[in-house]
Amino acid sequence: MKLNSIPKIKHTNTNNFFLLAGPCAIEGEEMALRIAEKIVSITDKLNIPYVFKGSFKKANRSRIDSFTGIGDEKALKILRKVSETFDVPTVTDIHVNEDAAMAAEYVDVLQIPAFLVRQTDLVVAAAETGKVVNLKKGQFMSPEAMKHAVAKVTDTGNENVWITDRGTMFGYQDLIVDFRGIPTMKSYAPTVLDVTHSLQQPNQSSGVTGGRPELIGTMAKAGIAAGVDGLFIETHFDPKNAKSDGANMLDLSLLEGLLTKLVAIRKIVAEN
Repeated sequence: MKLNSIPKIKHTNTNNFFLLAGPCAIEGEEMALRIAEKIVSITDKLNIPYVFKGSFKKANRSRIDSFTGIGDEKALKILRKVSETFDVPTVTDIHVNEDAAMAAEYVDVLQIPAFLVRQTDLVVAAAETGKVVNLKKGQFMSPEAMKHAVAKVTDTGNENVWITDRGTMFGYQDLIVDFRGIPTMKSYAPTVLDVTHSLQQPNQSSGVTGGRPELIGTMAKAGIAAGVDGLFIETHFDPKNAKSDGANMLDLSLLEGLLTKLVAIRKIVAEN
């Protein structure tokens, strides 16, 4: 697929990587607009194609008392407002078949969570909306297995599909990214590296997922050097108090410096 097929996408002629970035979950309108405004300013300055990311619902939390959302319609309306206010496309993840048509009324890209990427009915429901489908590679799946997930989308007649690598389980409480899989997955569809989720440390006894945010820069640089088409970065102006995945998010104040370095690396990679 081509980036130009996404409504409102900009800077597609810059030969840059594209960016999916925003908070893990939509916590409210003010926070979403504040984060979007900052990222739009940075990506316009650096000529990076940008899609705002925010989950309207978190259905896959560790504990029953974990934050799951502010209400489906309320969160989806905030995603629409972000898109209309800043003239950018948006992406959100879906968890059950019925979410596909509902979310497609508000966003431009539907994301299939890694734990659910083998759920055929869910993937097909997303594909049949005609929206771009972002397939998160299961932490338990090989890069080669993702060709079958891609085929579930394209067999509906929808060619607009990406793959996102978010790491592979390494023992019970850690993840590792095997960069040998990037060219393999790129042969099936444009491939994104989910930098922040790849640094999670799941299955903690506390029921709260840990992370290694100090390695975000290292992981992102390695991804660009390996030739990924895009990056996925969750970011927040106050990660310690974020309601979901704060332990592995990038502080928003650090985003411009990181992206500036990544654009420079991308230029070198593109020239060789």
